[in-house]
Amino acid sequence: MSQMMLFDTVLATGQTLYMVLMSTLFAALLGLPLGTALFVSREVKSNPLLERILSGVINFTRSIPFIILLVAIIPFTRLIIGTSIGLHAAIVPLTLGAAPFFARLVDNAYQTLPKGLFEATKAMGATTQQVIRHVLLPEAKAPLIQALTVTATTLVNYSAMAGTVGGGGLGDLAIRYGYQRFNGSVMLATVLILVIIVQIIQAGGDKLSKQYK
Repeated sequence: MSQMMLFDTVLATGQTLYMVLMSTLFAALLGLPLGTALFVSREVKSNPLLERILSGVINFTRSIPFIILLVAIIPFTRLIIGTSIGLHAAIVPLTLGAAPFFARLVDNAYQTLPKGLFEATKAMGATTQQVIRHVLLPEAKAPLIQALTVTATTLVNYSAMAGTVGGGGLGDLAIRYGYQRFNGSVMLATVLILVIIVQIIQAGGDKLSKQYK
């Protein structure tokens, strides 16, 4: 691999890490309240209508293949960012693709808690907000960290797909040099780097979640 190609690989790795970091952050900011509201509307403060609406929205958005979502929301991405190409533009579909996925994982994380835990808190007069703040979020830290870890590793794969439409990163490098120019060493290098990134994220998430068990 030439020095220029090595530089491009390092640059693409940095771009991928940036996309994954930012989209994971935004997906968490959107998905955590969405998943919490879904669980609360079903288990804490029953609201069947709200539950059906939230569940329907999550299921609908999760059913759209990410590669189709990338193209479908180009006008929205252009409206928000001003362009549909580049790192910042790729963060929009990455976030929208991961947020409902993380929301469903958040709902599943809360379901691992003993049902009597928040019911007892409610019986003592706690409000819904207090149940969320003092019971759900603290007690579900470990599964929530695991949920965020799974989301981040999924976004590594999503970011590679974003490269096919000019999103930059390792996916773009693999397409332009590995596939279109038949450079097997570049393709192999991008695959290995993606595997290493996923392994590091998973190991870090596992270690952090064990601290809260």
